[in-house]
Amino acid sequence: MNIAQYFSAAREELSRVSWPSRTEVLEGTQAVIIFVVALTLIVWLMDVLFSTGIHLALK
Repeated sequence: MNIAQYFSAAREELSRVSWPSRTEVLEGTQAVIIFVVALTLIVWLMDVLFSTGIHLALK
């Protein structure tokens, strides 16, 4: 397979791809952002709790 055949086959495959709509992309992006923010808050809260517990235990 030469380079021209490769790009021709790649273009053909890309024409068969079912691309998501703009709404689907935005909904997925929102879900990811909400998940990341929630997980960040959980990790931050755990860090505060554990560091406070360790400081109290060492006093």
